[in-house]
Amino acid sequence: MSPDNPVEDQTVEDDKFFTKPIIIIFITILIDLIGFGIVIPVLPYYVEGDAFRATPLELGILVASYSIMQFIFSPILGSLSDRFGRRPVLFFSLLGTSAGFLIVGFATTLWMIFAGRILDGITGGNISTAQAYIADVTTRKTRARGMGLIGAAFGLGFVLGPAIGGILSKYGNHIPFLFAAAMAFVNAVALYFFLPESLKKGASHEAEFRINRFAELFDSLTDRRFRTVTLIYFLIVTGFSIMTTSFALYTMNRFGYNAEENGYIFAYVGILAVILQGGLFGRLSARFGEPLLVAFGCIMLAASLFAVPYVGPMSGGLAALLVGVAFFSLGNSVASPALTSLASKNASDHEQGKALGVMQSGASLARAVGPLIAGFLLTNAMGKVDDHSIRLTYWTATAIMLAAFITAIYFWRSLRVETLM
Repeated sequence: MSPDNPVEDQTVEDDKFFTKPIIIIFITILIDLIGFGIVIPVLPYYVEGDAFRATPLELGILVASYSIMQFIFSPILGSLSDRFGRRPVLFFSLLGTSAGFLIVGFATTLWMIFAGRILDGITGGNISTAQAYIADVTTRKTRARGMGLIGAAFGLGFVLGPAIGGILSKYGNHIPFLFAAAMAFVNAVALYFFLPESLKKGASHEAEFRINRFAELFDSLTDRRFRTVTLIYFLIVTGFSIMTTSFALYTMNRFGYNAEENGYIFAYVGILAVILQGGLFGRLSARFGEPLLVAFGCIMLAASLFAVPYVGPMSGGLAALLVGVAFFSLGNSVASPALTSLASKNASDHEQGKALGVMQSGASLARAVGPLIAGFLLTNAMGKVDDHSIRLTYWTATAIMLAAFITAIYFWRSLRVETLM
């Protein structure tokens, strides 16, 4: 930036950064995350209805199947994009996402819903390809801003998706899935006509085709600090995904809420997360440090998960429920970015992508494990949800969060000892 006219130079830099490809990629990721968010408040009502009569265990397996497919196929799509280009992989993955939502929306049997969610999981692992595209079209100076757009898309998607899903569910629980299918298809068409290829000619011949993410995980976890950070992150995401999987069934059973009302509650959680991460996290991190914020976030999550099963229409009502989910948002909004920051600081400059990618691999596994635990614990002897199964589910998530808290305290103390030595 020139000392003569810094404002003008900053404007030029912004103009160069916000190019058409960057904007299209941002929209692509945002639509992906809106589609993911649409599912959260609607899917439990959809599959438990008279048409499918799914048990809570089947719901847990259904939610887990999407994350398992994402875990397996995300590195495959990334490697394919290294060989054949980002544009075709993104285009076909969006078409696959659209087809997956269509299958779910027009499903007449439970296996069709499984097929649609599995297809969406396979083709929905395109975030790594979108990240690679951003790396292609940004400089080292602007890359952090480019990757920051992905975080912004995640936040907006989690706010808009549940709200859209809840509102559209008034016209039928299948309508949000058809809307998500239409969004993905329109996005694919726009990408086909307007997004240029970013992969440089000749680069694809040097690409390594890696599909064994387990080997990459075990290799990275040999570092003690990184292993501890990844373990804490895995535990937090597992506990949080237990909550997101079971929350609609809890409010349905306890409050009689429908998908629309749950959509508004999840949007409320998302708005709080955007405010907390965007406005407070940086200040809190500078004052207290990431390790202490991780421990604080874990204990807040544990406390809220323990307390929420006691909330009902006659015991606190909606006000108490909103306070409880606010603590969900607060705990997750300080712990998760603090762990990401710690992982980034622990990695060398040339291993940033690998370190953060391994953490996301662990998160994908956690998003598969959490729903499976929730589905198993929520199902009583009659294959239904009751107060006992709700308490058991949430208190299991509490125990997982307490394990994360203990590990975070151990990590914080070990860093203090290393600093004093």
